[in-house]
Amino acid sequence: MKRVAIQGYRGSFHHIVAEAIEGGEVEILACDTFREVAQAVEQRRVDYGIMAIENSIAGSILPNYNILQNCNVHITGEAYLRIRQNLMVNRGVRLEDIREVESHQMALLQCTDYLDKYHWQLIESADTALSAEQLQASGSRTKAVIASSLAAELFDLDIIAPDIHTTRDNYTRFLRLDYCERANSEPTPCEGSGKASLYFKINNTSGSLYETLGCFEGLNLNMTKLQSYPIPTEPWHYLFHTDMEFEEGKNFSQAIERLRMRDVEVHIYGIYQKGEDL
Repeated sequence: MKRVAIQGYRGSFHHIVAEAIEGGEVEILACDTFREVAQAVEQRRVDYGIMAIENSIAGSILPNYNILQNCNVHITGEAYLRIRQNLMVNRGVRLEDIREVESHQMALLQCTDYLDKYHWQLIESADTALSAEQLQASGSRTKAVIASSLAAELFDLDIIAPDIHTTRDNYTRFLRLDYCERANSEPTPCEGSGKASLYFKINNTSGSLYETLGCFEGLNLNMTKLQSYPIPTEPWHYLFHTDMEFEEGKNFSQAIERLRMRDVEVHIYGIYQKGEDL
């Protein structure tokens, strides 16, 4: 059984992704932060890690780009999970018995339309799955939590109202992180189609970004993301993260060669197959 580091707890959405990737159960190493996930991979305490990188509604998780930049990890895969929030209670508790609802702040916000129908006290917690685990342990007959269906299964809770999230099409993109040696960290492009994640750093001069993007022209590359994020040690200077899909690995290699010929600093986080919706 594979051992996988995730941010959060058993029953979280990260846990769902890990099991989907393996096609079955995994041994979970629960981490409080995303940096701890990367450190567990670096220290080889796990086979790999799972890290959320962006949400279709909330956007990018910017601090995680800094983790990718500075840790000895490679992106070796991705997956897109539709986020489905469920109201759950201890066995036998009825809807009219509920007095308070607990979950992570983001989960509560994602279910505002449903929650506004009731006069329940809303309590913020550190994690959706942790709320589910603590609900089971407490045996409360007046509290409900919002969490995943996996959390309900693991902690023997009744889903009293499924799919209570306001936005139906809410997806989070997750990355698979494997260990790599930073000194020899450049992945080899595949021969056929694939996807790559990288960052490039350019001079803060007029037209430099426009000229740099010209390196991708005519190579049949689909740039699916271009995200700037600040360099902590260089105020008002930025790195640019990009994800791009390609039909031929040689075209991607040519783009990287063009960048380096212009003395553009480039680091490739990973080359992998485009992920599917789970």
